[in-house]
Amino acid sequence: MNRQRHLQGLIAAGFTPFQSSGSVDLDTIPSLVEHLIANGCTGIYACGSTGEGPLLTSEERRAIAEAYIQSIAGRVPVFIQVGHNSVEESAALAAHAAENGADYISACAPGYFRPDTVSSLVDCMTEIAAAAPHTPFYYYHIPRFTGTDLDMVEFLRQCDTKLPSLAGIKYSDLKLFEFQACCEYRDGHYDMLWGCDEMLLAALATGAKAAIGSTYNFAAPVYHEVIRSFDAGNLKNAQAHMFRAVQLVNLLNGKHGPIHACMKAVMEMIGLPCGDIRLPMKPLSIEKKQALKTDLIDLGFFEWIDSTASSRQ
Repeated sequence: MNRQRHLQGLIAAGFTPFQSSGSVDLDTIPSLVEHLIANGCTGIYACGSTGEGPLLTSEERRAIAEAYIQSIAGRVPVFIQVGHNSVEESAALAAHAAENGADYISACAPGYFRPDTVSSLVDCMTEIAAAAPHTPFYYYHIPRFTGTDLDMVEFLRQCDTKLPSLAGIKYSDLKLFEFQACCEYRDGHYDMLWGCDEMLLAALATGAKAAIGSTYNFAAPVYHEVIRSFDAGNLKNAQAHMFRAVQLVNLLNGKHGPIHACMKAVMEMIGLPCGDIRLPMKPLSIEKKQALKTDLIDLGFFEWIDSTASSRQ
């Protein structure tokens, strides 16, 4: 297995492709994997928010996990997100992922009856991780979806003695001060993975070495340039490319509809159709897809991803 103590680079949050009937399209996953690896992604995170994990049945999630693991074939690390409102079901998904070769297990908090203390959150994650005790575990902190917004430094502190397989946190919140405190905790003992694409440069400045994101599926070249420029000390160029990403995310997340629908439309535009999204979300109409494409052209998006990709070859 391709496990590392501390991860680096861009980890793509993989899509779940669907057929026109609405069923999962497992046959498309290998082409998505090849695209992500060719674009320099250093890992893939399956069945998360981008992958519509909470809208999938457990049977579907098992099949998707197996498809991603088999397609990746050890070339980059693969995370399987197993969060569920049922902790018992999460544990079963974790065990399945580990048995089938996942490099890492990850889980968000239950979102209906929510953990109301750090201790209860730790208990939930400990029970899930115990089902795959030899597979490193990442807590998926995304309070805007789960509603669980607790002190992450205290979470790490309690996990020191209660959750031995904890490798770190996928941090999808905007509190850079807390993220930095987690990065510094015990001299960087835990691996902190940044989860807000449009704030990558700020996260790099506070200690991020790796990030998990949705738009890395189709805009990885832009973000690679942000990282390369930042590492080289060229802050002006890093800022310029970061602003491109900000403009892109603002366009996808505001004007044209649900961001998940917009992102799947973009995948279709670059020749990697993933089908529609599931209810309660709705796909873009033909007219909205065309309007989105027009705005992307006006923004320069297609030139950005071509030119920045070419500059890295």
